[in-house]
Amino acid sequence: MAPNEEPKNTLNSFTFLQKNFLWQRLLLVALLFLIVFAFLYFIVIPERIALEVGRPSPTTIYAPREAIDYYTTENLKEAAAEAVPETYEYEPAVLEHITEEFHLFMARIYQIRQKDVEEDVKVDLLKEHFPFDLDQDEAKAFMDTSRDELEGLEDDIKPIVTSTMEQGIKANGLENAREQVFQEITLLPYSKELRENLAQVAEEQLAPNMIFNEEATQLNREQAREEVEPVKILKGSLIISEGETVTEKHMAQMESVGLQRTYHDHSVVIGLGLLLLAIFLISGIYLYSYEKDVFYNPSLLLLLGIILFISLLFALAANIFSGFLIPVAMGIILTTVLFNSRLGILLTIVLSILTGIITGGEFSFIIVALLGGLTAVYSVSQVKQRSDLTRAGFYVSLINILTIISVFLFFSGFRLEYGLIRDFSVSIISGLGNGLFSAVMAIGLLPFLESAFGLTTSISLLEMANPNQPLLRQLMFKSPGTYHHSIIVANLAEAAAETLEADPLLSRVGAYYHDIGKTRRPYFFIENQLTNVNPHSKISSSLSTLIITSHVKDGVEMAQQAKLPGIIQDIIRQHHGTSLISYFYHQAQEIEKREELNEDRFRYEGPKPQTKEAAIIMLADSVEAAVRAMSKPNAGKVGGLTRKIIKDKLNDGQLDESDLTLKDLDKIAEAFTKVLSGIFHSRIEYPEKELKAEIERGKAIDSGNKQSTK
Repeated sequence: MAPNEEPKNTLNSFTFLQKNFLWQRLLLVALLFLIVFAFLYFIVIPERIALEVGRPSPTTIYAPREAIDYYTTENLKEAAAEAVPETYEYEPAVLEHITEEFHLFMARIYQIRQKDVEEDVKVDLLKEHFPFDLDQDEAKAFMDTSRDELEGLEDDIKPIVTSTMEQGIKANGLENAREQVFQEITLLPYSKELRENLAQVAEEQLAPNMIFNEEATQLNREQAREEVEPVKILKGSLIISEGETVTEKHMAQMESVGLQRTYHDHSVVIGLGLLLLAIFLISGIYLYSYEKDVFYNPSLLLLLGIILFISLLFALAANIFSGFLIPVAMGIILTTVLFNSRLGILLTIVLSILTGIITGGEFSFIIVALLGGLTAVYSVSQVKQRSDLTRAGFYVSLINILTIISVFLFFSGFRLEYGLIRDFSVSIISGLGNGLFSAVMAIGLLPFLESAFGLTTSISLLEMANPNQPLLRQLMFKSPGTYHHSIIVANLAEAAAETLEADPLLSRVGAYYHDIGKTRRPYFFIENQLTNVNPHSKISSSLSTLIITSHVKDGVEMAQQAKLPGIIQDIIRQHHGTSLISYFYHQAQEIEKREELNEDRFRYEGPKPQTKEAAIIMLADSVEAAVRAMSKPNAGKVGGLTRKIIKDKLNDGQLDESDLTLKDLDKIAEAFTKVLSGIFHSRIEYPEKELKAEIERGKAIDSGNKQSTK
């Protein structure tokens, strides 16, 4: 609500936090980083359990989180790969080569038969031509057989070889193919010597024509491996029972869920550290760019860190039961109320990511945390009373339930199964309790954080606006005129603040308290004087000035005694700035007959307004008093006087430190004129005769009504 306010109360003893040093901020951020890192590290790294293969397990172990069963998954992948057959490619050139070789072999036999040499020489040449030993009778059989018969045999052998080759021959099936060819040829109706020898030649010429494709085989097997769905170890599922013999599978499953590691945790440490570093770095850039008041204020950085740490503590406790119970909205409500909606959205994103880490990367928990947090930001962005925080809890619960239903439908579908219905019911109850618990804890923690860090939230301001507050009751009874004046100033200030980038609630509450110092000497202020006797007529102008200006100092003292927030004290201190009390100044000039009278004796001590809210209250205070003194105000007169007073304050330098622009002043004048015209509007003046006649007519009507009731 007021991040630029100096820390007070509890943190006053820590004076080093009230000074803006770079080393302070760096130290705070580094300390917060280490705390969050250590916190998350011990969450994501479960306690190790010592097991040894071949020995009984000392305890029953359940999976602390969901994880992939790499051992079983890898075995299934290997089985799928082995089930994929080898890939072979048919090579037609092999058959062509065999056919050609067999044709050349037969052609050589025909050539030998036609040579003009003795029969014995032909037989010897024929025996040399065969790749294996032929006896004399077998060789003569090829010489004595007619060419037509040999050609017929050749023609019968070719289809047998072709048919066998076209079936495809692998290297490991070559022997079977040769036996098949030999048997089929030996069944042909030719002489035994011819068919057996040519069958032997044919079978020896056979060769594999199905060539193994190693690359395609590996590709198919890899695809089969990738098609295997990972086997998951569900959270809470049994890994090993007490006394059960530990196997390699048990050890691998323990490693998968983080209960047993065969390697060091360096990768986990580095990964977690880099993720947190990225979160802190982006958050720091955001604060520097859009929230400079927080970035340069160590105490506010400490408050932000405390809210983050408290949220993580509750997240750890809630995650024991269910990730849907993690009260992210609690920290978001505190941040939005204590700071603003922009920081609430930033913390929503950060806590959603950290929720993912705490819950082991479960998407359902992350999305519920994110949507619930954003709902919390929206619900408390305009808090008007403390009960709004409770209503925000109901809104968060409603969004949580809606999100949980959508998540279950999207990921699990609708099935009437006991396990699914049980998990769904627990999740719905957790989502409902999440929002309500977040609101309750935020309401409980908010006053302590406000008090410890001296912050003023909208809820505090609303409580201060209660007319039963001691200072306001004192103002009402001791200075009724001032109280009425403060109410009108509050209406003016709130209307003007709504047209600017200022805080309307702070402007209204600050206006309520800006003149509480007048209760010390109420009769010295004209709005509280019920008679024509003016006490200032009996004292000097200097003393009157001292009494008038002292109401600022008295108001600050009363505010400090009542422990009003520092931002309200600043408004009381600054609402007159260093303005000149012109009436007594000019009166002193007339009495002392001096033109060069020291103005500083007749000015407020200041300081000048430092914020838009304080400047608005200054202008509203002056304009209301001036318009109230007008005899017959109307919209034109009110507007002209309002702009004149604002111009005088501007020329006097009272607005130099308030960050108000000329455009802002124009908007303020329009807002003041609209409000004042409604309050001090012109009334119809009845002539005296008509007024008396109207009174008599009213009495007659009342008398008639009484008679009719008798």
